[in-house]
Amino acid sequence: MNEPTSASAREPITCHVLDLTTGRPAPSIAVSLTLLRPFGPSAPLTAVTSSDGRINKWNGEAGSSLSEIFANLAEHDDGQMVWSLKFSTGAYFGENQTFFPEVEIRFFVNAKDGHYHVPLLLGPWSYTTYRGS
Repeated sequence: MNEPTSASAREPITCHVLDLTTGRPAPSIAVSLTLLRPFGPSAPLTAVTSSDGRINKWNGEAGSSLSEIFANLAEHDDGQMVWSLKFSTGAYFGENQTFFPEVEIRFFVNAKDGHYHVPLLLGPWSYTTYRGS
């Protein structure tokens, strides 16, 4: 379900979670992706991190596609969007084993700028992120 895809077929937004306590990818974390602006909030797209800690493909309601959303918004206004990624970190670490029941990352996107990769470096008491490539 989250198999690697070619650069031309990949989703416009992907993410990757690394567990800083083990130094390894964080598998089986539920993640949602929601368009906040414009026209938002949208119904969330969802996925679960693979054994390599990656999400390369999102699942939407009634077959909605992230690529279609990007294509439609690129044609309107200036293509500026705000998205939210929510990671279910409490379920991953276990109740009372982390400070964060979930981690939410909100970020700006321009539909015309191509691919956005958002890595999350995660520990039970802290996290950091950046725009990857």
